[in-house]
Amino acid sequence: MALIRPIAGLRPAAGQAEEVVAPPYDVLDSEEARERAAGRPWSFLHISKPEIDLPQGTDPYADEVYAKAAENLERMKEEGVLVCDEGARYYAYRITMGEHVQTGLVVGASVAAYDDNRIRRHEYTRPAKEDDRVRQIEALNAETGPALLAYPTAPDVDALIAEAVRGEPDMDVTADDGVRHQVWIVADADLNRRITKAFDAFPALYVADGHHRSAAASRLAAKRREQAANPTGEESYEYFLAVVFPHHEMQILDYNRVAQDLNGLSPQAFLDRVGETFPVEPAEEQVRPQQSGEFGMYLKGDWYRLTLPANLVPSDPVARLDVSLLADYLIEPILGISDPRTDDRIDFVGGIRGLGELEHRVDSGEMAVAFALHPTSMEDLMAVAEAGEVMPPKSTWFEPKLADGLVSHVLD
Repeated sequence: MALIRPIAGLRPAAGQAEEVVAPPYDVLDSEEARERAAGRPWSFLHISKPEIDLPQGTDPYADEVYAKAAENLERMKEEGVLVCDEGARYYAYRITMGEHVQTGLVVGASVAAYDDNRIRRHEYTRPAKEDDRVRQIEALNAETGPALLAYPTAPDVDALIAEAVRGEPDMDVTADDGVRHQVWIVADADLNRRITKAFDAFPALYVADGHHRSAAASRLAAKRREQAANPTGEESYEYFLAVVFPHHEMQILDYNRVAQDLNGLSPQAFLDRVGETFPVEPAEEQVRPQQSGEFGMYLKGDWYRLTLPANLVPSDPVARLDVSLLADYLIEPILGISDPRTDDRIDFVGGIRGLGELEHRVDSGEMAVAFALHPTSMEDLMAVAEAGEVMPPKSTWFEPKLADGLVSHVLD
């Protein structure tokens, strides 16, 4: 079974991409989605966040929500807003955010490879979120939110993708957040074959984001396999919707931390405790860490630079992550927060919001202290996945985000 294969994508008809394109379902809450979709009847949010078309306060996990998603998808197909390509192919996909550019492929990724850990993951999933994605796929009979995958260094694959993006894109849209999305339909059958063969040479791909989407696809495939009379392993449900990029083009931003209180300590006593492990250097401006083991801390209107001594950094691929170092040497022993998954005294701020957001959360009195971290690297993520280990929660914040609605995967 191939590691990836082409798909017959469901996509916006010519001239409709700008009306359809939407943010991923999980970056907006229901009210934000309702506002973003106002006056846009063809926004993909009507499929990915269908509760916006039901009375306010509707439980987003109610049966009628999934039914509304299916109704909206069928309406967009009947009206010719979305069309399904005849025959399978890859789709080259380029995202541009400011000066950052990354170019990859929309593919069907092998469920068997995922189940065998050839498509490696690095996060735990939550059953409730998996259930939601399974119900969404079943209601639509389609996968509409791609998983984000990475492939390791491979100049030959980079060259094939470069070949796929020659000429004008078939879709070119700048979303309302200023991010540009371009898609090229790879109609050349020989190029599609060469791409498939080149990817089969990889020992592994890596889930960067979309662990729940991937796990849901695996669960759905297992269910349909059991129900099938004579499954061949080549059914459409045996491959899940994914976008795969070269790891060196992907961008992880910092994922920062804020804590509600100082665990009963005064600000000076807290600084003294921190100074027992970290050299603490007052700073005149915001501290954006420039290397691993360095942290910015904002407390009572002042910034500090914390630097963990190198001899305290372990070699284990999880324990050496900056999110682990901060947790193990400060957040747990000093602030008393041992489980960031469940403790509501801690919150997480994506780096896209900037360090000013950390200042705001503390200056407003909502939080007592904030920490700026150096971003996790793709090499660190891949090392964790290779070791079969799991990252701490909120370790990575990928930007730019994939768009929903540009290419979906209809199942048999």
